[in-house]
Amino acid sequence: MKALRILLVEDDSMLGELLAETLETMGHEVCGIESSEADAVAAAFRCKPELMIIDALLRDGSGVSAVDQICDAGFIPHFFVSGDISRIKASRPAAVAVQKPFREADLIYAIQRALEGPRA
Repeated sequence: MKALRILLVEDDSMLGELLAETLETMGHEVCGIESSEADAVAAAFRCKPELMIIDALLRDGSGVSAVDQICDAGFIPHFFVSGDISRIKASRPAAVAVQKPFREADLIYAIQRALEGPRA
């Protein structure tokens, strides 16, 4: 897998830092770690990520809404992480979603699926 520039959107700062460290160990560049919907949208336009990993439920806004706003300007591969992926799957059956807690193997699989592109 080639190295990617990745934007993380995670409102749990410790989890965001651990995930960033894991991704960097895998050879990726984390271009930002944001914790709110508004900051995620701004960061996506600023750092132009090749992949986004988005917490679906944020304390300040919605990760799902952030993805919608960002992808209005052009699709960026992404996947959602959540403690309850059933809500994501109910509203977006084709979305790539990973249940927290997850292992590195789950992360690798989700990255590969997200990079395959949007599903009908």
